[in-house]
Amino acid sequence: MKIEIRIARPEDASEIQAIYAPVVADTSISFEELPPSVEEMQHRIESALATYPYLVAVREGRVVGYAYASQHRARAAYRWAVDVTVYIAETERRSGVGHSLYSALIPILQRQGFRSAYAGISLPNPGSVGLHEKIGFVHIGTFPDVGYKHGAWHDVGYWRLELNTQMSPPTEPLPFPGFDPSH
Repeated sequence: MKIEIRIARPEDASEIQAIYAPVVADTSISFEELPPSVEEMQHRIESALATYPYLVAVREGRVVGYAYASQHRARAAYRWAVDVTVYIAETERRSGVGHSLYSALIPILQRQGFRSAYAGISLPNPGSVGLHEKIGFVHIGTFPDVGYKHGAWHDVGYWRLELNTQMSPPTEPLPFPGFDPSH
């Protein structure tokens, strides 16, 4: 069963919300405490696509995972860094969906001119750690006991992937709208 990777659309929000809601409600993988509504997910998709790629994995006409990039920090000097996020439907985990999503997302970020991608992972989460390290992310540190959810404190580890080794000064990153990811 082939996986298609494409740019997310606002109408994907209900399927994306269905993947994300149980992660929020039932796990400490996300530090959100209340699952966002479909309308909020639609807003998040549209907001992300104003600058960054937001991709979905589709199998047999159904969204089975998604990945996107977002602003790393608000200060201007951070504009060459992005945070990346991936979520996979529970029934599709460990089936190559995450790898397929990152295999599409990372080259786009490189062509946009970003230097580094960062992933924050609530620990323990061996599946996510394994995926990120398989892609080439390197563990750069852990914030101990940084989040409290479901009656316990959780560490968050941070992983970094070098996207470009640009010369100084770097060129401005290209915004995603109007960017042709096929080149």
